[in-house]
Amino acid sequence: MSKAFTRETTESDAEEEPSSAPALPHGSKNYMTPAGYARLVAEQDRLIREERPRVVEVVSWAASNGDRSENGDYLYGKKRLREIDRRIRFLSKRLENAQVIDPLLQEGNEQIFFGATVTLCFDGEPEQTFSIVGIDEAEVSRGRISWVSPLARALLKAREGDSLRFQTPSGPRDIDVLEVRYLPLE
Repeated sequence: MSKAFTRETTESDAEEEPSSAPALPHGSKNYMTPAGYARLVAEQDRLIREERPRVVEVVSWAASNGDRSENGDYLYGKKRLREIDRRIRFLSKRLENAQVIDPLLQEGNEQIFFGATVTLCFDGEPEQTFSIVGIDEAEVSRGRISWVSPLARALLKAREGDSLRFQTPSGPRDIDVLEVRYLPLE
């Protein structure tokens, strides 16, 4: 077969592969807190209004300098422009499927649902507090877990005072739900 009809992977093709962003369960909404939604909107706005025009200006200037094959500003600028455009498309899709749920509107709810801040005790260890947030807001170091995480799935619909068994890779663990609150999340 002629080489003209075969496709070889190039470095730019590898760059076009989807990022390792967490995936939403198929057919589900992208649940988010108001703060998480605002963060994504602000990032998208900053990319569109500030960063992309600045990079386009640099690429345009670099292109006017002549030979583009060895022009670092041009090559890096084009690469950065592709990264920005990919991130803008990603954010657009996430925001398009977003369903904003304010935890404060859940006030008085005794069950654990999206937006709950839950204090737990694992197998008699010291208490830990987690907030159940959207996929793009999850940050375990800040005590925020995604609503699709195994722990959050195990906690859904539990109530204050409930005890449950949670299967971890290292074996089952007992969890006591000590407190369920719906607080504003920054």
